[in-house]
Amino acid sequence: MAEEVSLLSSPSESSTSLLSEISNASTGPFVLAFTVGSCGAFAFGCIIGYSAPTQSSIMKDLNLSIADYSLFGSILTVGLILGALICGKLTDLVGRVNTIWITNILFVIGWFAIAFAKAVWLLDLGRLLQGISIGISAYLGPVYITEIAPRKLRGAVCSMSQLFTGVGISVVYALGTVVAWRNLAILGSIPSLMILPLLFFIPESPRWLAKVGREKEVEEILLRLRGANSDVSDEAGEILAYTEHVKQQGDGDRGFLKLFQRKYTFSLTIGVALIALPQLGGLSGYSFYTDSIFISTGVSSDVGFISTSIIQMLAGVLGTALVDVSGRRSLLLVSQAGMFLGCLATAVSFFLKENHCWETGTPILALISVTLYFGSYGLGMGSIPSIIASEIYPVDVKGAAGTMCGLASSISSWLVAYSFGFLFQWSATGTFLMFTTVTGIGFVFIAKLVPETKGKSLEEIQSLFSF
Repeated sequence: MAEEVSLLSSPSESSTSLLSEISNASTGPFVLAFTVGSCGAFAFGCIIGYSAPTQSSIMKDLNLSIADYSLFGSILTVGLILGALICGKLTDLVGRVNTIWITNILFVIGWFAIAFAKAVWLLDLGRLLQGISIGISAYLGPVYITEIAPRKLRGAVCSMSQLFTGVGISVVYALGTVVAWRNLAILGSIPSLMILPLLFFIPESPRWLAKVGREKEVEEILLRLRGANSDVSDEAGEILAYTEHVKQQGDGDRGFLKLFQRKYTFSLTIGVALIALPQLGGLSGYSFYTDSIFISTGVSSDVGFISTSIIQMLAGVLGTALVDVSGRRSLLLVSQAGMFLGCLATAVSFFLKENHCWETGTPILALISVTLYFGSYGLGMGSIPSIIASEIYPVDVKGAAGTMCGLASSISSWLVAYSFGFLFQWSATGTFLMFTTVTGIGFVFIAKLVPETKGKSLEEIQSLFSF
């Protein structure tokens, strides 16, 4: 009956409730924690975007060959995989906040290694350290935000935080046209340097505290996050009761292998599939080879980049506003459908180009298709898979799940990025038809298997997924 009432609620009532939640959640510690998460995502974006606008200047100043610079660009992925391997164990062992300390220190060291590099080995070392940090923080950031946020704001604040990744990429692209590569590396370290003093004041995750037996601190932390006058007894009781339940359900299995018990099969499938879907659906190919796509279809690269950047940013803002109103599942379906249509339209534009049909309209279709793909990605698939993956796993396997999700994202990204050039030479139309097929399968997967998690506590969600 409660669900029926919720479904019948008007959009205005939902918006009013959301604004009320935002007002109630605006405590100092929560705002600081959100700021740390947003700066971390912004730093993530800066690192991802750094190599594209600096390629020619780095190669010229350090006398690098194409092979040398290719290693500099690709070693980031090696770091991502290494970071994904250790992120789960590290966050479970030392806590969320201490791990944020580690990742941001590595970010800073990596940036300064690049900025002051006189030889290629130091350049590569800096990039490798950045990759390891990203591999850890790509899962840690959403997990920390979801564990401290009120249930009705969890999706919005996590989406808003992840939106800053796109902002970071755009800022670095813009600055890279006017700032020297060494100075750009120093500027890239600023977000992490800003985060470090804030870490003295942000609270640890109450759910991690409950997991490691520091039950007395759970209610104290919740009062800091929700406000001194808030009644957090029910929330604290739910966290402690569920953590105790998880501990009692333990059957002797320890470590990483515990994730592969039958009761976690559904949540593991959902989390890994959602994380890998954007990558297998062509995201790395679109991102790394945007210029090639535009040039091959006769589109101006400048016009194409500006258009896709603006649309993706606006779609990300819209997705953030809607994620706790319309729900995760609805946005995922709309987002995945848009990516499917974008891939299909891209394939059609290459088919027309190859067969010399509608030559005047092909560039317009190509621009629309790429813009539709990135806009749809920004609306939901860019942030919501990380939100759901950080919501669905119980605290006893969350670390192992983080490792699995990180590996799924890193390896699928590498596979697409590595193979795209060969596939594109074989057949551009065939390549994008393959991505169309994957995104179509992804739509069916979401429609059939992914449940809605909006408005539920983490403990309710985890009970739903573990059976």
